[in-house]
Amino acid sequence: MKAMILAAGKGTRVQPITYTMPKPMMPILQKPVMEFLLELLRQHGFDQIMVNVSHLAEEIESYFRDGQRFGVQIAYSFEGRIIEGTLVGEAVGSAGGMRKIQDFSPFFDDTFVVLCGDALIDLDLTAAVKWHKSKGSLATIIMKSVPKEQVSSYGVVVTDGDGRVKAFQEKPKVEEALSTNINTGIYIFEPEVLNYIPSGVEYDIGSQLFPKLVEIGAPFYAIPMDFEWVDIGKVPDYWRAIRGVLLGEIKNVQIPGQQVAPNIYTGLNVAVNWDKVDITGPVYIGGMTKIEDGAKIVGPTMIGPNCWICSGATVVNSVIFEWSRLGPGVRLVDKLVFGRYCVDKTGATIDVQAAALDWLITDARQDPPSHTPVERQAIAELLGNNAS
Repeated sequence: MKAMILAAGKGTRVQPITYTMPKPMMPILQKPVMEFLLELLRQHGFDQIMVNVSHLAEEIESYFRDGQRFGVQIAYSFEGRIIEGTLVGEAVGSAGGMRKIQDFSPFFDDTFVVLCGDALIDLDLTAAVKWHKSKGSLATIIMKSVPKEQVSSYGVVVTDGDGRVKAFQEKPKVEEALSTNINTGIYIFEPEVLNYIPSGVEYDIGSQLFPKLVEIGAPFYAIPMDFEWVDIGKVPDYWRAIRGVLLGEIKNVQIPGQQVAPNIYTGLNVAVNWDKVDITGPVYIGGMTKIEDGAKIVGPTMIGPNCWICSGATVVNSVIFEWSRLGPGVRLVDKLVFGRYCVDKTGATIDVQAAALDWLITDARQDPPSHTPVERQAIAELLGNNAS
């Protein structure tokens, strides 16, 4: 069976991570989000998968290639052009991406599934497709019910008693919401739906195609299903996803590595003297990471591979990406460190290089900069006060 993964977006709400990494490649404990989607699709018999790519397309293509090692077949549809020898992404919208593939050659010739490439899910796709076919539906939205106080963060879907879609509300006020069922970005389509998508223009599934289907009275349905859905739309969502895995709240993701102590997991060849550090789980530490004596780590915290945590550094409830060096005295609470950027859980970002704090948080592959003890202590205290 055939499926499509939407992977062309720029991921602006997940910056600075998406400056150098497309959203589908964002790692959940070292494994890209999109890899979990491929596993789910394969489990339910979807083994021919189209992926539309644009922003940092080569990152996705070079990792997944033709899909052989994941047990599926993958092909890519690039959205963009070459300007002065450089690939420049120009996404054509989620529906436009489907149309572009079909215009190239009629790939979608039977019932197919479309998934957003930036969510962790454990949906029973087989049951969903069965329901879709039982309704004779042209298009089906998989919904999830959320507490009413959360509806203003999502696109709300309004259906009648038979599940037929009647209207949409984009992030309504709680008191104005007509439903607590939200759009999860998981769709089931019949090939005929492509007849309602124009060629050669940017066109969106949610804001353009779906209202069109409602307008013409097409057999368009939505079903609420009970499944795990972790949307990684913004930096705080990503931070919460990592926390959820470490706390055991996200059941379909296993913590990798080996468990070396209760709730403490490591990759290969971590350099640490366990008797001289203060580590409270749940914590994951990636392979070839060095943790100096006197460091303190409190979970839920993920420290990526090839990091270097210096003596006196404190890391609490944080996510540290690979090749990060945290200098002596650094205190990070509720932070995400990605390259030269330090992000708090609201998404506010500090460029530590621009702020002249790059000796405190820097690339582990660089020689550590030297500063006088007075400078070191003063800046460490300043960052510590701001971080907590």
